[in-house]
Amino acid sequence: MQRKQFLAYLGLLPFVNFAMKLNAFTSVSKEFKSTPSMPVLFLGHGSPMNAIEENEFVAGFRKLAEQIERPNAILCISAHWETNGTCVTAMPQPKTIHDFGGFPKALFDVQYPAPGSPELAEELSKAVLSQHIALDHSWGLDHGAWSVIKHLYPKADVPVVQLSLDVKMTAQQHYNLACELAYLRTKGVLIVGSGNMVHNLGRVAWDRLNDIGFAFDWALEASEKMKRCIVDQNHAPLIDFRKQGSAFDLAIPTPEHYLPLLYVMAMQSKTDQVSLFNDKAVAGALTMTSVVIGA
Repeated sequence: MQRKQFLAYLGLLPFVNFAMKLNAFTSVSKEFKSTPSMPVLFLGHGSPMNAIEENEFVAGFRKLAEQIERPNAILCISAHWETNGTCVTAMPQPKTIHDFGGFPKALFDVQYPAPGSPELAEELSKAVLSQHIALDHSWGLDHGAWSVIKHLYPKADVPVVQLSLDVKMTAQQHYNLACELAYLRTKGVLIVGSGNMVHNLGRVAWDRLNDIGFAFDWALEASEKMKRCIVDQNHAPLIDFRKQGSAFDLAIPTPEHYLPLLYVMAMQSKTDQVSLFNDKAVAGALTMTSVVIGA
């Protein structure tokens, strides 16, 4: 009989798992001192051009940064890093990834040389017990991360670690994983989910790209229901998004831009205040709605 089976037989496995997580929590404490609970952010990142353009959305990101405490580090869950299995960036100096095409050279010239945090990555991999989290040394910061974080911390002087989206996991499993990571809030770690709540590039009205606020009926319907669930702390429909009707199906044709929202919602405590900003649609089929929890 294996040790894990033996402990389960004795009914001791839950206590052992708790002790293991407590040890990991204590270890990460050596790198990051305890802090008041940091907020959690879902940032609608929209077009990569938001990295270099001046508009009301990037102004909203900058204003937000003035309202929250400076973090010890940032953990970003971006729509643009999907993997088989869950990975976390563990290099000391992540590269700036230009994972897009067809944009001006000025966008490809952008570098965001924020340091990584191998220590945080390693401890995060130890603290999560529900699954294996691999330490990655090849990815870096994709545009889902740097295009928004650069507006929060333009000096690139806050360490950034990215967590990937495992394509094999269900929405509930993503949510559960986020629950295991919530303790990082009290270690000065700012958790950022980057995506878009409504994101259907196949239905974008390309002739109305500059028509801020224009939304198709289905996009408006899905957005309003999502926001009601967020404000009411009604997470079940957000997790079970494939059973919310045709408006949700159109708003979320593929899940990668939506799933970072679930990571953010999973870290909400019952006493956390919730606020929305940048709450506007773009080109009919996208929303820039962003969420702040606990600030």
